[in-house]
Amino acid sequence: MITVLIADDHFVVRQGLRAVLSAEPDIDVVGECADGAQAVVLAGELRPDVVVMDLKMPGMDGVAATERLASSTCHVVVLTTFDTDGDILRAIEAGATAYLLKDAPGAELLAAVRAAAIGRTVLAPPVATKLVGAVRRPALSAREIEVLGLVERGLSNTKIAATLHLSEATVKSHLLHAFSKLGVADRTAAVTVARERGWLPDSAR
Repeated sequence: MITVLIADDHFVVRQGLRAVLSAEPDIDVVGECADGAQAVVLAGELRPDVVVMDLKMPGMDGVAATERLASSTCHVVVLTTFDTDGDILRAIEAGATAYLLKDAPGAELLAAVRAAAIGRTVLAPPVATKLVGAVRRPALSAREIEVLGLVERGLSNTKIAATLHLSEATVKSHLLHAFSKLGVADRTAAVTVARERGWLPDSAR
């Protein structure tokens, strides 16, 4: 019997997941909760085989909770509406065993739960495609990330140059290299794409 804990801040979603999972003879839903902190506590108490985890929840989010559970015996199946490169990479790096989108068919969810219970990684096809693309893309350098972080804060090239003690020409060069790596043509698009891919620290906002 596969024991499952559901963590999602929407009651209707939790009820729907419970209905789908509980209908299976080999799956037992042992608990549910509405945030990451509760998920960590309940996982310690109930010791489920699998935690079906939403990413965006109040308080401790799904990524932080997954990280806290990485050393436990349970496996995390992320089930979310968010599929940006940054979300995917952070969840996988935190220790998620599977990553599915909430529009996945019930059969796909059941297959992922069963696979995760024995430690097999499962990625929704769109997620796998994005993950492969993210791995293949050249990463931004530390300086390029620093420059884009200042762009996000609204600084001009002149002010960025003064802040980083660089020439304005060097700042422009870093931006052009970043544009090329990100496949964009302007500052706004560069910041947007870098943020989506998880390359800009939250402190840059």
